[in-house]
Amino acid sequence: MSLTSHSLLATMISLALYGPAMAADITPTSGDSHNQKNIADPANNAINSNKNPIAMVRGVCIPEKDRKQDTNNEPIHISANRVEAQQNTAAVYSGDVVVKQGTRTIVADKATLQQPANIVTANGNVFYQDGGMDIDAKSLTSDLNTKDAQMNDAVYQMTCQAGRGDAKLIERRNVDGTQFYKMTDGTYTTCPENDKSWRFAAGSLDRDGDSPFADLYNARFEVLDVPVFYLPWLRVPVTDQRLTGFLYPSISYGSKNGMELETPFYWNIAPNYDLTFTPKYMNHRGLQLTSEFRYLSDFGQGKVIGEYLGHDKKYRDYDKRWGFQWTHSGIIDKNWLLNIDYSKVSDAKYFDDVDSIIGQREDNNLLQTASLAYRNDNWDTNLMVRDFQPLTESGQGTQYRLMPQLSSTYYKSNLPYGLDFSLPMSISKFDTDDRSKPTADRVTFDPTLTLPYATPWWSVTTQAKLMYAHYNQQFNVNENSKLSTLDKTANRTVPEFRVNSSLYFERDTSIMGEHYTQSLEPQLQYLYVKNVDQSGIYNPVNYNGGGYDSTRLQQDYYGLFSDRTYSGHDYIAPANQFTVGATTRYYDEDFKERFTLSLGQIFYIDKPIADGTEAKSYSATALETEFNLDDNLFFKSSMQYDSSENEVQQGSTAVEYRDGRVFVQPSYRYVSSGYLTKYVDNPNVEVNGKRDGISQLGLSAGFPINDNIDITADYFQDMNVNKMLESRVGLVYRSACWMIGLSYNRYAKDPLNQDFTEYDSNVSFSFSLLGLQGARPFGQTSDDGGNILGYADPFTLKN
Repeated sequence: MSLTSHSLLATMISLALYGPAMAADITPTSGDSHNQKNIADPANNAINSNKNPIAMVRGVCIPEKDRKQDTNNEPIHISANRVEAQQNTAAVYSGDVVVKQGTRTIVADKATLQQPANIVTANGNVFYQDGGMDIDAKSLTSDLNTKDAQMNDAVYQMTCQAGRGDAKLIERRNVDGTQFYKMTDGTYTTCPENDKSWRFAAGSLDRDGDSPFADLYNARFEVLDVPVFYLPWLRVPVTDQRLTGFLYPSISYGSKNGMELETPFYWNIAPNYDLTFTPKYMNHRGLQLTSEFRYLSDFGQGKVIGEYLGHDKKYRDYDKRWGFQWTHSGIIDKNWLLNIDYSKVSDAKYFDDVDSIIGQREDNNLLQTASLAYRNDNWDTNLMVRDFQPLTESGQGTQYRLMPQLSSTYYKSNLPYGLDFSLPMSISKFDTDDRSKPTADRVTFDPTLTLPYATPWWSVTTQAKLMYAHYNQQFNVNENSKLSTLDKTANRTVPEFRVNSSLYFERDTSIMGEHYTQSLEPQLQYLYVKNVDQSGIYNPVNYNGGGYDSTRLQQDYYGLFSDRTYSGHDYIAPANQFTVGATTRYYDEDFKERFTLSLGQIFYIDKPIADGTEAKSYSATALETEFNLDDNLFFKSSMQYDSSENEVQQGSTAVEYRDGRVFVQPSYRYVSSGYLTKYVDNPNVEVNGKRDGISQLGLSAGFPINDNIDITADYFQDMNVNKMLESRVGLVYRSACWMIGLSYNRYAKDPLNQDFTEYDSNVSFSFSLLGLQGARPFGQTSDDGGNILGYADPFTLKN
């Protein structure tokens, strides 16, 4: 029962009292002054069966969407062992009285209608059920004229979600057409019966008519029947309408921040605006204030986040520390799209030292971008500005800013002979803080003709493209003498022709008695890109690490069939080559993909030249495979192997066994030093004239000790230096209605410094209640221990 979510205690009043009063509004079927009669309704066989009517419906959940909204107008069916009626005096139903109206069921030992007072009373084992709640009460009284009603000694149980409680008295009063509800000595908990771990209690609860909230008086939170939190007055919502108020506080402990106490406050400003303000006190750091403003308007939706730490007691070199983020996404008049993502922090070490919802410790820069796009059937136009905040001590970044870029693509399909035409074009201005790099203005045009053709078993796509680029480059050779070969003005035109064809075959097969459908999907591509001189343009091939928006793309199996080796426009890799590949898949009888294997390679007609050396006549072989055995054992691996060098350029593999609460996932990732040095700027430091590649071994595991306790752990090792990168171990105790967790983290502060001499560690503790909206569950605490790596699900078979 969140302090700003639905109050189940108050909701129970309207569900319990409104229904019984309507259902009891029944008059005897006989006109005699005195009549005794057994009542049977053949239209309601379930009620009239010999089965216990309470046992048949107790605990039954009917989803809210399936409950009839006009239950009060549904026909009423009554069964009882006996009825005694005296005109204008009373009608008494006795013996297994069952009233059924729509999804409501009321059972009692005895029900009496007093006339002319028109008062209904139900006594003895009174039971009410509406598909979402069971209520047992000692008695029920309802005035059918005034609509006043009350239930005594009520005990309720939610059937579609966790929640139960009791109340000494539930009352409904009608004053001038307005319904007033009151509950005396009411309680609520998500713990199962006979579990007294925690509960909410109130001396009284009042709700006026259709008011979206209820007032709790003498409200308290109890643990093992001992009050630990008390408020003389509390207001909680009882409808879908949001309500201003405090959310559940959270308490945790970490060696980094010390004891932490968060007390979020929610402000429901308007139906389309709200603000969550969260003070967090850390006894090692001070008071951190976080505000999150969300909005929904005609121009789209977004949020603004602000974080402020006035005085960091642990890191005294920094005074006021703050973070800011604005994100927005919206469609305007169907054709216009507006997107904004702007983040900024006070200092480069902000994410290393401060828990933040804006970014993570691994971030080396923050994105600051805005774009406005226009789209219709034939045009896709986008105006974008992109900047970065570099998270470096110098405050200087090496990334290129787009200030701005205007890009547009014209589409025209269904031309004669089935041709499709597109014309991508762009105007870009690149700027950077790095004085050793050039800046540039660039214009591009890429007219493209495509001829697609497809049948159920064969497809072929033919494409012709002309790529034109014009550059105006500004540079200072005094800052970098290698730039002397650049052209201040450069023009480049590169024609391209590509044909891609694929086949699809399938057959039925069996393996170890199991039946499967196997597919075979061979693929062949021819690609020609004219070799032109591009040395006058700042690019990643002629200038190591160069390029305004270009970097080498990963050459996995799917990348082999791309027409681009580098992203962006700064370098168009020449090609005269065939790519050959094939994929085979196995589907079980339920058409679930269980195994896939893809293998491909490029064969060069014109051998590419790199660093003045002619390459081999074929590329590295790319392999991708995945395996799923009975949804318990998973395997995924990818590799690029260069047989000419007898070297694995890149590789990764992950194996996982998963069974209920048990999982074990070893993983390994490898990139050769030669590949990093040749194609990208190797981030590793040089030691004795050599830079290491990437070689990391990881293990994630989790298993239960018993029904209530789980242990999870992660460990990652750098195999180059044989030292730990990161580790974490966590223990969680979970009961039916509360959870407690303890975790320990240790990680290298600078993983790119291969000495690995400095480590940070953190111990965190968290406690939460289960089943309460607004209460933060364990695993989502504000302090994640600083971990970058962790468990992930890398398996993507079509399951």
